[in-house]
Amino acid sequence: MNDIVINEKVILPEGELSWQFTTSGGPGGQHANKAATRVVLRFNVLASPTLQASLSAGELALMVKRLRPRLTSDGELIVVSQESRSQHQNRNTAVAQLQQILAEALIPPKKRRPTRPSRAAKERRLQAKRIKSQRKKERGRDWLEG
Repeated sequence: MNDIVINEKVILPEGELSWQFTTSGGPGGQHANKAATRVVLRFNVLASPTLQASLSAGELALMVKRLRPRLTSDGELIVVSQESRSQHQNRNTAVAQLQQILAEALIPPKKRRPTRPSRAAKERRLQAKRIKSQRKKERGRDWLEG
């Protein structure tokens, strides 16, 4: 494996990743029970020197905020792959998932363009206010005269 390219600013060295291999669950007989094909990929987002060097503090904070539900209490992002019977294929799948997760977390949010209510919406609101006001005025008449 080589370095993992997330985007043009962030390239993770493989040394920052932690790999663990276990046996996969499910059917498969002897092969599934003996071969360690399930891949667990761990990447510590909070302690990564590469992310801290290549991202601004704001970008890193946004990334951590977006990834918060997926991070462990230690700040690790865990990606598990066990679709294939091949450990090599599962490694590639886990790396692709990590790339996608980190790339999506780095996309800057779109700027909000403030909108104004249309003329028709304003007229509907004012008409509703007039109707409500009229209804309240009609309530009090008989009671005051009586």
